[in-house]
Amino acid sequence: FVCRSDCLIKTIRSEGYFGMYRGAAVNLTLVTPEKAIKLAANDFFRHHLSKDGKKLTLLREMLAGCGAGTCQVIVTTPMEMLKIQLQDAGRIAAQKKLMAVQAQLSSSSVAEPAVERRTTATQITRELLRSKGIAGLYKGLGATLLRDVPFSIVYFPLFANLNKLGQKDPNVKAPFYVSFLSGCVAGSTAAVAVNPFDVIKTRLQSLQRGVNEDTYSGILDCTKKIWQKEGPMAFLKGAYCRALVIAPLFGIAQVVYFIGIAEFLLDMLPKHRA
Repeated sequence: FVCRSDCLIKTIRSEGYFGMYRGAAVNLTLVTPEKAIKLAANDFFRHHLSKDGKKLTLLREMLAGCGAGTCQVIVTTPMEMLKIQLQDAGRIAAQKKLMAVQAQLSSSSVAEPAVERRTTATQITRELLRSKGIAGLYKGLGATLLRDVPFSIVYFPLFANLNKLGQKDPNVKAPFYVSFLSGCVAGSTAAVAVNPFDVIKTRLQSLQRGVNEDTYSGILDCTKKIWQKEGPMAFLKGAYCRALVIAPLFGIAQVVYFIGIAEFLLDMLPKHRA
C-alpha cells in the first residue's frame, strides 16, 4: 500500500493530477472492442465446442477461453502499445525536466526553461509506422499473448462455473447481481494470476527508457533481468491495482453482455449456417 501511495504522490507531483490520465483516450478506445471481442469470441468457441447441447468439460471451456484471448490480442495489441507509450512519455518528460532543473541549480549560468512538448497517440503511431512499419505496432505481441491467453483460460471457466451457482434452474439465467459478482471474482483472480506476464509485457513494450533503465532483447531476457535486479516480488507489482480495475470492469461487462447480446449472437449462428 505504501508503494502504491508513493507512486500516486510522485506521479501527481511530477506530472500533475491529469498526468494520471495519460493514454486515457486510447484506453477508452481499447476497452470497448477488447471486451466485446473477448466475450463474443468465447461464446462462439463454446458454441462450436459443445456437441449436441452436451455440457462442456473443463478442458473445452479452457480451449474456448484460449481462442477468445487469441482473437482479442490480435486486434487490440496496437492500441495497448500506444497506451503504454503515452504513459511512458509523461514519465520520461518529468524525469528530463527534473534533471534539467538539477543541472540548472548546480550551474552558475541561467538557462532558458525547456518547453514541454506533449506527445500524442497520432505522433507515436506515425513514428512507429515510419521507423518500424506495421510490426512496430505489434511489438511485445508474444508477451501480450502470454498474458491475455492464460487470463482468458482462467477467467471464462471460472466465471461460467461461479455464475452457474446462482442459477436456480439450468434453463434460467442467473440474476444480474450473480453475473456481476461472478465477473468481479473471476476477473480479479485471473488478473492476479497473470500479473507477472503483464509486468514483462509492459517492460517489453516501453520504447522510451529513463536513466539507468534496462533494455530487453526478449521475454526470457526481460524475465531474467527483473528476477536478478528486482527480485521475484517485482512480478507482482501492480497486481492489487489491476485486480481493483478489472474486477468491476468485467463484472459490468458480463452483466451488460448477458442481458441479451450473447443470446442474440448465438441465435444468429444456426440461421447463418442454414
